[in-house]
Amino acid sequence: MALTLASRRTTRRLAADAGLLVVAAAFVLPLAWVVLSALDPHANLRVKAPDGLTLANFDAILTPEITFTPLLNSLILCGSATLLTVVCAVLAAYPLSRFHSRFNRPFLLTILFATSLPITAIMVPVYALFVQVDLIDTMHGTIFFFAATQLPFAIWLMKNFMDGVPRELEEAAWTDGASSLQSLVRIVLPLMGPGVGVVTVFSFVMMWGNFFVPFMLLLTPDQMPASVSINDFFGNRGMVAYGQLAAFSLVYSTPVILLYVLVARRLGGGFALGGAVKG
Repeated sequence: MALTLASRRTTRRLAADAGLLVVAAAFVLPLAWVVLSALDPHANLRVKAPDGLTLANFDAILTPEITFTPLLNSLILCGSATLLTVVCAVLAAYPLSRFHSRFNRPFLLTILFATSLPITAIMVPVYALFVQVDLIDTMHGTIFFFAATQLPFAIWLMKNFMDGVPRELEEAAWTDGASSLQSLVRIVLPLMGPGVGVVTVFSFVMMWGNFFVPFMLLLTPDQMPASVSINDFFGNRGMVAYGQLAAFSLVYSTPVILLYVLVARRLGGGFALGGAVKG
């Protein structure tokens, strides 16, 4: 009987390990293709060892027209929109966390509903509105819309992180004469640093990989971000410069990786979702 139970446990463990290996391969193989193809002079869709190591793919893409200008546009769009999102999320989450009202729960439920709306469902009326208010093909208009699309979930995340900061600390600061804004900046925000980091990275990553919004709202090629310009590597009749596409993908991913590493190192082990799952 004991041997039968042990064999069943071993079988289940092996099945679980096999399943995990399959899932890991689904993530590792595309990454391996990007790295190997970027160094392969004859890259194709196969995951294979390079025919010979070369940096020609990077030399071909590291030009202002192909890489530097689109990356700069992406940094301006996503960096500005992320800053606007985080600031607005903090200011909106603070009263929701600290002041109780019968409207708090309906407002939060509305926010959660807004996060579930597909972006394609609102782009047609948004495009018409931007044309009427003369915001179409403008960087600041796209920044505002980027921030608006990320703000509902950012508020919800920020509010739950803010709930974890003891209110007694603020009350002590108020007793010493601090205002609500001063207690927010000097007490609440430093204590919820991991939460601010999570919201910052999440918002930036979601905007950085967004193709549809800038494709619809920006018309001038010189203003296109890298998430749109990457489409230029897909030519007509199925012709794709796979090596250059892989090299561009590596360069395109670098700012996101650097942001994550920078935030994670500054926040130490506290960089986790923590209180974000609290209701």
